[in-house]
Amino acid sequence: MAKPEIEIAGLIREYQAKTTKLLTIGTIESATGGRIADSLTNIPGSSDYFKGSLVAYSNEVKINVLGVRKETIEDYGAVSEQTAVEMAEGGKKLLDVNICISDTGIAGPSGATVEKPVGLFYLGLAAEDESLSQKHIFQGDREQNKQDATEAALTMLSQYLRQRLIRIKEC
Repeated sequence: MAKPEIEIAGLIREYQAKTTKLLTIGTIESATGGRIADSLTNIPGSSDYFKGSLVAYSNEVKINVLGVRKETIEDYGAVSEQTAVEMAEGGKKLLDVNICISDTGIAGPSGATVEKPVGLFYLGLAAEDESLSQKHIFQGDREQNKQDATEAALTMLSQYLRQRLIRIKEC
């Protein structure tokens, strides 16, 4: 099976062939520290569709640069479904892209609470037609959790693109 970032490139090209519109992608990363963007830009030709990335590690950057509401972080925490979605939505606007993927999580070994264990990640995706999120709990060490979250984010993006192509075929 192809790596998700290779599949993403193919799906974007297929979408462009069917619609004559090139989808643009951006990433807003917290706990993965830029790994999602790194994976996407390792694909030759990614400069056609990948516009940029921001590592929003601190709450101040999430709030002041991305527009995540302070109340969202106070009420739900920086590691939450709500924050992941607001990060993706803010990133979509900031980077001026069609689709933005985000992550926020607890890579470990510290930072966990009873309610939010090490390995908890939320992924967000914002596009013109919808915003969605996924929750994951990974069981590795810090390095493995970051890698697993990167793979999950890329898989989420490829699944979204596949669904978008299916909707085009149905029209």
